[in-house]
Amino acid sequence: MQELKKTLRWFGPDFGVSLQDIKQTGATGVVNALYTIPTGEVWGKEAINSVKKEIEEAGLNWSVVESVNVQESIKTNSADAKKHIANYIETLHNLGESGIDTVCYNFMPVLDWTRTDLDFKLGDGSSALKYDYTAVAAFDLFLLERKGAVKEYDDAMVQKSKKYLDSLDENAVTLLKRTIMAGLPGTRDVLPMDVFKAHLKKYEGIDADQLRTNLANFLKAVIPEAEKAGVKMCIHPDDPPYPIFGLPRVVSTKADLQHLLDSAPSYHNGLTFCTGSLGARADNDLVSLFKAFAEKVHFLHLRSVKLQEDKSFYEANHLEGSAPMAAIMEVIIKEQQRRQANGLPDVNIPVRPDHGHLMLNDVPNKDSFYPGYSTIGRMKGLAELNGLERGLRHSLKIN
Repeated sequence: MQELKKTLRWFGPDFGVSLQDIKQTGATGVVNALYTIPTGEVWGKEAINSVKKEIEEAGLNWSVVESVNVQESIKTNSADAKKHIANYIETLHNLGESGIDTVCYNFMPVLDWTRTDLDFKLGDGSSALKYDYTAVAAFDLFLLERKGAVKEYDDAMVQKSKKYLDSLDENAVTLLKRTIMAGLPGTRDVLPMDVFKAHLKKYEGIDADQLRTNLANFLKAVIPEAEKAGVKMCIHPDDPPYPIFGLPRVVSTKADLQHLLDSAPSYHNGLTFCTGSLGARADNDLVSLFKAFAEKVHFLHLRSVKLQEDKSFYEANHLEGSAPMAAIMEVIIKEQQRRQANGLPDVNIPVRPDHGHLMLNDVPNKDSFYPGYSTIGRMKGLAELNGLERGLRHSLKIN
């Protein structure tokens, strides 16, 4: 049986990691996107093939696109939504013609991910990404001053978050603002507060039901074209998997996943199974979730978060934290076995160690890396996951 396809995400040469670095980690595939093309514009074949050639000349292959980002007008179903859907479809066809057949994307409003600390110190001296619910509440209530926010927190959290904010000096407050509004992929840009507020205003009146409908409409338009292009679409879960700053989340639970898959039934309408994002909800049983949707999993993000009080968490070592990684890997291997036994495609599912700790010789160069994407921590995670996979294959007598 073919092993999982080992990959690492690459943001390009300006983010501290070279293709040669990736090759030395043991990965054979690259997860990449055309980050310089604004969201909503068409990715031309020439641009796609230029990046593909660069990756292949390094002895690697472009395994997954992460991400062809969905323009905000599609999420809000505003006036130019149809135009941007048409552009998205054209990009999918261009990717398919270039031999790139897996596209990860998400449907999170405004921010692709949210953390409150990008340098959370661990006991061994390395650092991780952290999401602290108290800090989020403090930002929402007293810095963003979002209308109606106070109704979404109980009195205890309002008081706790105010006490937390009062404990911060001016530099720490500035850092919190920058950290929360830095969740844009492939760029060091941070949303200014006024721009962030303007984005939030566009979502006034859009609840989870409406956002879910907008996602379904997007899928109904795009998936038939993805089939023609030979491209598998795999949506990434919400990160974190809860409503945040009044913005709805619709890819967070088993019911959410079932709804979006039912909206456009097709093998090409699939999932990126992210154990970190889904695992940030204590009520998500990761093993059961994978079993329920295994046949539609086209891409794997494996990491483990350590759940804390409220909705807080930090990113633990890949084989530690709250995720039962050994049990997850076992059901993944058994899904591969099922695919192979039934003559199905995509046995060697692409996998990447999602994020990694900042450690060792990467620490002095931390400002050059995209948060969570330093070299050594991810290499450590990849090695741990690779060892776990091979050990389980030996134990299960699956070669």
